[in-house]
Amino acid sequence: MLTTTAQQAHYPIDPTRLDLAREFRRTPRGHYSHELQLVLYRMRWSGAGLRHVLLTMEPGKRWMLAQLPASRGEPLKTFPERLFERLADAEWAVFCLRWEALTGHSLSNLNLD
Repeated sequence: MLTTTAQQAHYPIDPTRLDLAREFRRTPRGHYSHELQLVLYRMRWSGAGLRHVLLTMEPGKRWMLAQLPASRGEPLKTFPERLFERLADAEWAVFCLRWEALTGHSLSNLNLD
């Protein structure tokens, strides 16, 4: 079984590297630069609880924002008001939340399109 800890995924995310956020915004599902791959690894496998995730409400059609619990076995926190009909929009929302959680800097007020 694969296990990860915060110490294993320690790549520091530079909040000034908005080029990496733009790259993800342009291609949320596609081939990433090496540096963006490191950022995504950190976001996805930091080992810390309370990470934001997506719940599939209707396969291929609708997704809801949720948050993992601090401890395994506890229920997810769901955000029914945060529904998405485009997977790219849902993944961007999660990326922004994880970016802010790890860097302390919000991407929401920036024009990254």
